[in-house]
Amino acid sequence: MAIQITDANFEEVVLKSGKPVLVDFWAEWCGPCRMVGPIVEEISKEYDGKAVVGKVDVDNNPNISMQFGIRNIPTILFFKNGQVVDKQVGAVPKQVLAQKLDAQM
Repeated sequence: MAIQITDANFEEVVLKSGKPVLVDFWAEWCGPCRMVGPIVEEISKEYDGKAVVGKVDVDNNPNISMQFGIRNIPTILFFKNGQVVDKQVGAVPKQVLAQKLDAQM
């Protein structure tokens, strides 16, 4: 299950992680986000123990969204060693996200 990432736990969960991190920026009202959501959940199960997979609700966590300049959702950021190393905007097939995450391993 993807971790719920908030303004409060972002630093601990994402920036201090020793593993690659996939962060899905989404909102309840966003149609494409609902398409990507199940894919992110599948990836979280498949990469359990190898990577951290989390979701940020942009409506409830505006600070993180502003910090990373999230203007369109879904936006998925890939972090390694606390730095953004890749980005995907919009709905894409699971294989695209998996390849981007694999590149950070």
